[in-house]
Amino acid sequence: MFEFPKFSKNSVKNDVLSGLTVALALVPEAVAFAFVAGVDPMVGLYAAFMVGIITAIFGGRPGMISGATGAMAVVMVSLVADHGIQYLFAAVLLAGLLQVLFGVFHLGKFIRMVPHSVMIGFVNGLAIVIFLAQLGQFKVKNAAGELEWLQGSPLYIMLGLALLTMAIIHYLPKFTTAVPSTLVAIVAVTLLVYFVPALDTRTVVDFLRAMSGDESATIAGTLPSFALPDVPLSFDMLYIILPYALILAAIGLIESLLTLTVVDEMTGTRGRANKECIAQGASNMVNGVFGGMGGCAMIGQSMININSGGRGRLSGITAALALLAFILFASGLIEVVPLAALVGVMFIVVLGTFEWASFKMMSQVPKKDAFVIVLVSLVTVLTDLAIAVFVGVIVSALVFAWEHAKHIHAVTSANEEKDEKTYSINGPLFFGSVSNFLELFDISNDPHHVIVDFEGSRVVDQSAIEAISTLTDRYTREGKKIHIRHLSRDCRKLLNKAGVLVEVNLIEDPSYKVTSDTLG
Repeated sequence: MFEFPKFSKNSVKNDVLSGLTVALALVPEAVAFAFVAGVDPMVGLYAAFMVGIITAIFGGRPGMISGATGAMAVVMVSLVADHGIQYLFAAVLLAGLLQVLFGVFHLGKFIRMVPHSVMIGFVNGLAIVIFLAQLGQFKVKNAAGELEWLQGSPLYIMLGLALLTMAIIHYLPKFTTAVPSTLVAIVAVTLLVYFVPALDTRTVVDFLRAMSGDESATIAGTLPSFALPDVPLSFDMLYIILPYALILAAIGLIESLLTLTVVDEMTGTRGRANKECIAQGASNMVNGVFGGMGGCAMIGQSMININSGGRGRLSGITAALALLAFILFASGLIEVVPLAALVGVMFIVVLGTFEWASFKMMSQVPKKDAFVIVLVSLVTVLTDLAIAVFVGVIVSALVFAWEHAKHIHAVTSANEEKDEKTYSINGPLFFGSVSNFLELFDISNDPHHVIVDFEGSRVVDQSAIEAISTLTDRYTREGKKIHIRHLSRDCRKLLNKAGVLVEVNLIEDPSYKVTSDTLG
């Protein structure tokens, strides 16, 4: 049941160093998302550790990093504000259960149905969201408590350190790949700021204290403790948390499975979607009873991990354990990391995540695909990725239906001796093509026997069955008889159940195969 992979010394080193790099970038993200959700920073840090360690060990995509995310945090804020944090823990617990069920019933395979144009729009939109989030680090609160842009020396120092970080990450691999360039950049910039007092810039602890308004705030903490959500066990409670749980489960799975697909393409390997669903769900259930805000896969941190050489489960495990070590033992070290260094890291992630080739692609792909790319990107930025993916899939499906509705046609052949005529149908018969299908037949001039051959077609849905029933009625009113060949077994059952009086040729009908769940 459990696989124990064999590691080379090189892969262990890469995974450990990459995991340490990711852990450094996880701290401000977890703190920021905790404030977005309206909970204590430790709730976000605990979530990043618990989601990260469970998905790293049991998930379906080695090398992918999970933790507290902004997409889920924005959903939580109203629940916390209206009902308190205990209701959030209950909602996260229920969302995790729904995600586990999603994986158990092998529904993760449906992520493969997301069109490539939607994937590109998702990636581009998320890159823009990550970039816009980093701009917030260039703002500070004024005396009135309002955010305003940095000016003068603080702005120039921040920009300079961020650019220095980006330069180290970009150019160091040209000289050596012995250690991740991202880790070197963070350490180098931290040491530079620490030993050069003139480079006065904000650090992780400054960010935490500014967000909380508490000058004594720290990321130091203890191990999370077990406690069931303190909520009444009633239908009223379920009525409150169920909508939030459904949305959190959907957003978490969409972001996780799309990130899994992106990492698959980057590494040339294939993750297991259903296994990832179960691991994500289990991690959120653990969050619900150990005081975490839950989470899902993080495309930004996953890109940092992959680009730093992390490929195995050990990288995610290291990131989670290092984060816990920071909380328990080394908060003082992580708190002095300059925000500028982490901003520079995320800017590199943005540059690597955005599909720059999509600009050139716009003139080469069909206009409908270009439209979907732009639409999904905009909706991701303006709302959230779950809505963007739903919109993209729906628009793509409607465009597909419209295009394929025009593809149905028939080749006719007559046999005057047998007083019969054959219509060989080509193209799918479904809700979008039924009108064109019914116009193919010359009912008044056809002979007594009419054969409709579906060998080159496929009856897809109930609208198609209804169209066959309508066609049968029209021929019956003319005193003529219709015969159908090469209809699939499931369609024959639907015809019989619907009571359509039409003869089906059973001898020549093929047996259609259903896609296996083996790769789900």
